[in-house]
Amino acid sequence: MVVGLGRSGIGAAKLLKEEGYPVIVIESGKGIKFQRHAERLIRKGIKVELGKPLELQSFKPWINQLKSVVISPAIPWDHETLNKLRNLEINIQGEMTLAWKRLNHLPWIGITGTNGKTTVTHMLRHIFAENHIQALMGGNVGNSAAEIALDLSTKVEQPEWLIMELSSYQLETAPNISPRIGIWTNLTPDHLERHGTLKAYSKIKRKLLENSQTPIYNADDPYLSINRDSMKNGLWVSTQGCGSSKYPSDFWLDKRGMVIEKGVELFHSSELKVPGKHNIQNLLLATAAAREAGVTGEKIKRSINSFSGVPHRLEKLGHINELSVYNDSKATNFESAETGLSAVAHPALIIAGGQVKEGDPTKWIEQLKQRACAVVLFGSSGNHLKSLVQLSGFKGEVLYCKNLDKAVEIALKIGKEKKAKSLLLSPACASFDQYQDFEERGDHFRKIMSPLLTS
Repeated sequence: MVVGLGRSGIGAAKLLKEEGYPVIVIESGKGIKFQRHAERLIRKGIKVELGKPLELQSFKPWINQLKSVVISPAIPWDHETLNKLRNLEINIQGEMTLAWKRLNHLPWIGITGTNGKTTVTHMLRHIFAENHIQALMGGNVGNSAAEIALDLSTKVEQPEWLIMELSSYQLETAPNISPRIGIWTNLTPDHLERHGTLKAYSKIKRKLLENSQTPIYNADDPYLSINRDSMKNGLWVSTQGCGSSKYPSDFWLDKRGMVIEKGVELFHSSELKVPGKHNIQNLLLATAAAREAGVTGEKIKRSINSFSGVPHRLEKLGHINELSVYNDSKATNFESAETGLSAVAHPALIIAGGQVKEGDPTKWIEQLKQRACAVVLFGSSGNHLKSLVQLSGFKGEVLYCKNLDKAVEIALKIGKEKKAKSLLLSPACASFDQYQDFEERGDHFRKIMSPLLTS
């Protein structure tokens, strides 16, 4: 049985069916979207039951025949119902474990971290594509791992690499994933409502690097740097120079902005055209991985010059007169929103809000006080964030409205009055109060802005 009709659940169901297993999918939702997904699977001979919540009763009709349950990343690994099924000696596994069993003959680059992993994943994919290295990208971005496994099962020609973004939700259910190259971008408090503590959250990510043949770490991240002695030996990158004799960096940025590999100049960091100091860290991580995969420094240089960034992550949509408009819908926590705000011209006008996560908003609010002329908030956390910003002594306007359409309308009016240089959708919150995911939220913002923009 497969639980959930999301991207990973659909991929898992198809893959299991292709392997010859009788498959049943249950999904708690009943809407049109789920009905369409169900119809496609039913045509492939897969039984689908909609409106079935994740409780033991939903499994009862098949309990005596049930051997294994596959869950999507969105379902907590320690869910009460899953524990009841385990007590009945029913195997519980994640979609990622299923895919790993089918794809572990290929070399993986596994990329994890709180922020930056999507950009590093896309950047590496771009470098490989520009140099005619056959690589597929998926996992937490693009196609699910199960979909990739299903697609490759019918093809003789196999890719040279799999570049997989791996979230803590996916890694929690798949502790055996052992990439050829593992990348840990950073660690800040996130998803604590799921994992409980920062220690538990970090342990999940650390396992990926311990399993990796070549781990790559960001030495600029405070958590990784402090815990360096306990980490598996690997490559370290830094934008702060070559490090110390005790803790040397393998790839670093010198004072001139040159990317250096163990004392050898590779290229100038200005070859990367996407904004933000954080993207130089991402560049160093991607460069270290590409060099480990055999790409020369000159080829990396030529490749990154044409890298345009990632949809929904500081994605420049265009201009409205002198106002630059950015879609940063992927900024789903305070740290990511703070990073995005620091990368754009100020005074900036910020649109934020959604489903708030646990985390410390202090640094985000400090950036608002330094760089924002106004904040327009929307969604379920809007009033809560409004109180936080106002109590901080923020001197600009702070307004709340229910939805993104109204937020944009208000923001454009304020932007004209304040002569803002940047308009940034950077929610600092999850999207699930009003949208399926951050992509849907970002697409909605694009749709609103599109008729108003010039290039």
